[in-house]
Amino acid sequence: MCTRKCSKCIGITLFPLAACAIVSNILLYFPNGQVLQLSEITDLVWFFHGILGAGILVILLAFMMLGAGGAGCCTNRCGMLLSVVLAVLGFAGGAYCAVISSLGLIGGPLCDTGDGEYVYPFRNDTLEECYLFNQTTWSICKEPENIILWNIVLFSILLAIGVIEAILCFIQVINGLTGFICGTCMRKRKTNISGM
Repeated sequence: MCTRKCSKCIGITLFPLAACAIVSNILLYFPNGQVLQLSEITDLVWFFHGILGAGILVILLAFMMLGAGGAGCCTNRCGMLLSVVLAVLGFAGGAYCAVISSLGLIGGPLCDTGDGEYVYPFRNDTLEECYLFNQTTWSICKEPENIILWNIVLFSILLAIGVIEAILCFIQVINGLTGFICGTCMRKRKTNISGM
């Protein structure tokens, strides 16, 4: 597959991933569909890892890659080099999203344990006693309702999206470097046609 087509395929794949990351991050602000006070929302949500990292940064890259995949646009080496730079930023955004999501899963949510005060009941747990592997401990969080399941599902989605985006961006770095060093298949086709 030529570098131009590869860029276009990756760009098309990144759009829905980035949109899902933005939506998932926004949903973390409304646990179980409730509107909470700012001080009652899990702190890692405020890192905007799905909105900025896996969302906006990756959407910018996807636009560039779709342009690079267009006819004639990717035949110049500067376009491919620019796609490499943006792919590195996209990789950083995906990796950032994956790291923050992992921390969100490990640390657990901010919740009311019954005394009206919001705390992080699982933050100091070891991996052996992690709440993720012991569903019976979930009942410790009284409010918001189903906050633990809400956080696990959304942080897991963001973790998966971040990892997939980082992998795709890494592939684009290799693809872009190949296109920059070797040229694109369009240029090779033109050379082959003129040589006949």
